[in-house]
Amino acid sequence: MSEFAFELELCARLEEREEGIVARQLGGSVADPGGRILDVIRVEPGPEFADRVAITSESIPGAAIESAVGPGRARYWKDAFDCHPERARSAMERAVEIGFFERDHGATTTRSREYVRQVARYPDWYDRLLGIENKPDLGRPGDLEAQLRTDVSLGLVDEVVLATESYVTRAHLNRIPDAVGVWRVHRDGANAGRSLEIEVLREPTPLAVDEPGIEPLESHPGRTEIEVVSPEAKARTRRRIAERAYGKGWRTYDLPACVACRPDDASGATLPYCEWKARVVDAGSECGSSCPGYEPASASESRVDLEAERDRRTAWEAEPTGKRRRQSGLDRFG
Repeated sequence: MSEFAFELELCARLEEREEGIVARQLGGSVADPGGRILDVIRVEPGPEFADRVAITSESIPGAAIESAVGPGRARYWKDAFDCHPERARSAMERAVEIGFFERDHGATTTRSREYVRQVARYPDWYDRLLGIENKPDLGRPGDLEAQLRTDVSLGLVDEVVLATESYVTRAHLNRIPDAVGVWRVHRDGANAGRSLEIEVLREPTPLAVDEPGIEPLESHPGRTEIEVVSPEAKARTRRRIAERAYGKGWRTYDLPACVACRPDDASGATLPYCEWKARVVDAGSECGSSCPGYEPASASESRVDLEAERDRRTAWEAEPTGKRRRQSGLDRFG
């Protein structure tokens, strides 16, 4: 089973049976942005989750949330941001575009001075973050041990879990930090891609997200460069992860334009399941005219609205009341 298929099937399972937001392939570092990518994130809902749903289906820019723009009196946008002017302008424009800010034309005194206000107070909408590292085959661990030790020492997410299809031995458990939980994923071989169960082999230990963390940077012979990350920096990154997860979700893949791939409820939440190969496939690397089972599908046959499926299956709403719908497909490049 490929890591791609494993990841999608696990996301579908979590979405079906757990509350909150599930997303995949999100940055999980602070000092070195992009230095650590989390395979899967599950964001547990907070007390004001419904208020967040009502604002916008998109990720809200961190600079807009941190700005002095509020839901009360309109503010001149340049006076409301404490960051580079270009970043401030970009965040302001994006916040207006997605409906988190609105322009107040009545407060505009000159053509060049734009005033904005929030449409609503930013809510306390998320709670705990669970990070999941996918490694279906422990016989090919790669940098697994170093990745998990980074997650534990940094303490950016509340809990970390290793998910695998492999039989887990005591030797495997001894090579990963004690704080990391372990799931063994079981699939129905006779019904590939359509049945997945999770066996909890070890529960994760909660991490100290409210305390300073240690983020390893570069390793050299005999030493490793690190940076101490403050609780405030971790809190900002946690919010960014939660917002990115909210806007992105996990359906960020293409569906093959082939008659052998017809996602439906039976194939697991619109997974790209190929009947010819009897498994989930990655359209970008596996599908096309070179495949012996390939048969071109018409535009109507291959068209599946993944955003609508997310809307139908979760509390997330693609088009909150009074908000503009995003341009289809743009989120995958964010």
